Amino acid sequence: MSIVHKYLRTRKRFPHVWCSGCSDGIVLAALTRAIHKLQLHRDDVVLVSGIGCSSRAPVYVDFNTLHTTHGRALPFATGVKIANPKLQVIIITGDGDALAIGGNHFIHTCRRNIDMTAVVFNNYIYGMTGGQVSPTTPFGKIASTSPYGSSDNPMPVCELAIAAGATFVARGTSYHARQLDMLIEKGIKHKGFSVIEVMSTCPTIYGRLNKLGNPTQMLLWQKSNAMSVQSWQKLSTEEEKQQAKEEKIITGVLHETEKPEYTKEYQKIIDRYQTKEFERV
Repeated sequence: MSIVHKYLRTRKRFPHVWCSGCSDGIVLAALTRAIHKLQLHRDDVVLVSGIGCSSRAPVYVDFNTLHTTHGRALPFATGVKIANPKLQVIIITGDGDALAIGGNHFIHTCRRNIDMTAVVFNNYIYGMTGGQVSPTTPFGKIASTSPYGSSDNPMPVCELAIAAGATFVARGTSYHARQLDMLIEKGIKHKGFSVIEVMSTCPTIYGRLNKLGNPTQMLLWQKSNAMSVQSWQKLSTEEEKQQAKEEKIITGVLHETEKPEYTKEYQKIIDRYQTKEFERV
């Protein structure tokens, strides 16, 4: 039995609902391998998701799971973490779920720096609900609501997370599965809010609309167009770096720092109140 099969709910939840060639299964497998490597007890792990193709992932694995409403995975997860800070809370979300209706929650969860890990599946489109433009659809690309090409600039997921205050931010691709294991593992180990953006593929809708080929060709495109953050940092000029950002997928750990973690600081307030260090207003 493989590591991944060890954690699957095979009796009740299969067959899965993902399209043939969807890379969501690759990302879920990377997550389970990271959890296994960290030797986390499954009763101590909580997977929280909202609505969307990626948000179906927790349904298939045998951890504590919470399938919530559209865009609200992060506040639900925050409630779980505050109620029991000892739990390892991991959010599974998509580009639409996290950054459109959930965009405000995303910003404030980053700001709080609560010790959770968000894995953002970015396939550039609303795959489950008909292929509408999402916040990350690249400029000029076709979706069901932009048949002549999107006129919006895509939201930079990692840059937004860093600016809003997340203390660990990384990016991987569904092609580079083993690197993804490592990035998710590092994100879970980090004490603070971690965001791992995963460039995933949607061959059935996004790929067909934009004539990107079959699932294998879409994964090979990721291989050819990825650049490690170390290689990007070695570029000699700011112009070269900016061009690479626009043309390549920069992968690896993009940002890592330390600052006070939310649940610990909140507990300090509770302790101060209980010892009557300050008077009730």
